[in-house]
Amino acid sequence: MGRFTYTVQDSKGDTSTGSLDAGDENEAINTLQTKGLFILSIQAEKAGSKAKAAGGGGAVSGRALVFFGEQLATLLNGGVPLVRSLSLLGEHSEDEALRGAVNQVTKDVAGGMALHKALEKHPKSFDTLWVSLVQAGEMGGQLPKALKQISSYLASQEELKGRVITALAYPAVLFMISMSVLVFFIVKIVPTFAEIFKSFDLELPLITQVIIGFSNLLVHNLLPLILGIAGTVFALKGYLATEQGQLTKMKFLFSIPFFGGFMKAIQVERLLTTLTTLIESGVSILNAITVLEGVFQSNLIFFYALRGVKNDVATGKSISASFKKSGVFPPLVTEMMWMGEESGKLPDILTTLSSFYREQVDQFIRRFTSIIDPIMVVFIGGIVGVIVLSIFMPIFQLSQIGT
Repeated sequence: MGRFTYTVQDSKGDTSTGSLDAGDENEAINTLQTKGLFILSIQAEKAGSKAKAAGGGGAVSGRALVFFGEQLATLLNGGVPLVRSLSLLGEHSEDEALRGAVNQVTKDVAGGMALHKALEKHPKSFDTLWVSLVQAGEMGGQLPKALKQISSYLASQEELKGRVITALAYPAVLFMISMSVLVFFIVKIVPTFAEIFKSFDLELPLITQVIIGFSNLLVHNLLPLILGIAGTVFALKGYLATEQGQLTKMKFLFSIPFFGGFMKAIQVERLLTTLTTLIESGVSILNAITVLEGVFQSNLIFFYALRGVKNDVATGKSISASFKKSGVFPPLVTEMMWMGEESGKLPDILTTLSSFYREQVDQFIRRFTSIIDPIMVVFIGGIVGVIVLSIFMPIFQLSQIGT
């Protein structure tokens, strides 16, 4: 027989600690579970579990967080105590930043700290969304369910991000390669033909004069141009680091024809999906909006709008009226929110809205990938055609002179 100390949570979400005698740890776990208690930690009094100490975690990849949430929920549903689950996942994590954070979280939870409080100490690894959902799960005695919801949300966001990156990567790479080839042609090839044409004293066509002039500009002013571009990029980067710069950037992105609506749809879908996940996890509306503020810190348009929404909701205004007052969110969102409030089915309405905007994003990606190839071919082919024509027109003149 041995004596084991434990930290458990009852069905009401109240946490308590104590000790009991049992033949081994499994027997102690079974004894506590038969009483309907959720085990947060359990360890022998003379041989406590040792969690590896590690540095407190940097940014963690989304895929690693998805896997961590799913595995932790699975272990807890299987009856494995929280501390042992965290210890196992920390030891076997392939992500170095996550491993360090989880090992430190394991030590804190083993010392009696609530899981959400331990996660809160690692904001680079676990953001406010993680902390809020885990807290709601702990308070409601539904921690595994909350972890499943977090994993599902993160997986959907990673999937969407992956599709967007895939859709934009090919045209971006093709454009960069094509521009590099064109610059090489203008800097190296065009000057050679320009010297040939100059030796024959030809009256060059206007298009040839323009291409040769542009070539001379690049060749004779390459260093000043590079310095000018570098200075502009440095100044722009400094401006974008300011609050006003970030606000200007988002306004510009949302106003781009064709792409602006797509970018805003992505942000709206993310907002609705996050809000739905928080509400379904038992987080209050006011706290959910506070979490959304943290999620959208990099998008100051939505950030300031959500701050106003939070203040209005705190004073007793309805959610739909508060969102509508901001003037940032689409009328469809605010009207559907109103219908959800009136019918008492706001979470269902938010789920429908998030699905609608996700489908909009998917449609844009499908259309974009289907039309970008011919557009790029026509665009690059047109530029190449103009340059080639500017070179061959004087050659035709020389052939006529020779004839």
